[in-house]
Amino acid sequence: MKISKELRVDPGQAVDLRAIDPDATPSAKKEDADKLLAEHVLEMDRLQYLLYAENKHALLIVLQGMDAAGKDGTIRHVMSGMNPQGVKVTSFKTPSAEEQDHDFLWRIHKAVPCKGEVGVFNRSHYEDVVVVRVHDLAPKDVWKARYEQINAFEKMLTDCGVTILKFFLHISKDEQLERLKARVTDPTRNWKLSPTDFAERKRWDDYTNAYEDALEKCSTSWAPWHIVPANKKWYRNLVISQVIVDTLRGFDMRYPPAACDLSTLKIE
Repeated sequence: MKISKELRVDPGQAVDLRAIDPDATPSAKKEDADKLLAEHVLEMDRLQYLLYAENKHALLIVLQGMDAAGKDGTIRHVMSGMNPQGVKVTSFKTPSAEEQDHDFLWRIHKAVPCKGEVGVFNRSHYEDVVVVRVHDLAPKDVWKARYEQINAFEKMLTDCGVTILKFFLHISKDEQLERLKARVTDPTRNWKLSPTDFAERKRWDDYTNAYEDALEKCSTSWAPWHIVPANKKWYRNLVISQVIVDTLRGFDMRYPPAACDLSTLKIE
């Protein structure tokens, strides 16, 4: 399977989410999805072990999207083959009092994976140019300045050996409604509902505009965005797993040599 280049946002590219079909499944067939995803999960297991052993690279996976876009589902299905000892998932919710007393990137930097590890952000620093903007939680001149601050932060991370993969999970408003309704009718999903979920739908256009600006202004050569049509969960999982595998393979990793002369060892 080859991932279509159209999913990647080039630096300076204009983004119109309304023109991107969230039901699209370019370069993939549903009948092949389960087999390919299973292969990707196995390959991620092998590559993650190599990543840990070589200890030269870190991988940061950023997941953003509207409510019910599938961030949790992506983590559950795509990262299932990774060793939990080498993966840290961080969910960024409303900042604590301590976090609010620091710059907006302080809590983010603390969660960045170290060399040999994989970090997954369920929401991220992009909340500070999306939610903050939509709910008018900071003056416009404050959140507008954050685009360049984010770009500089991500450039610093990549210069220090952290590869950043950013995925925007693109769903339709109708699909979101169906997923929220499912949370109401399914007792195993009731806990995921928030009183604000349906109220936030009224701000759909505001969120769309905010995300478009974030995707346009913060897709760089060192940390590009991928817009993943995510109405079809099988396609979402397949695309993201493929990009992760391709990225890990691109590190061209090697196992380090033994720390001692193996010929001198005596096993008794």
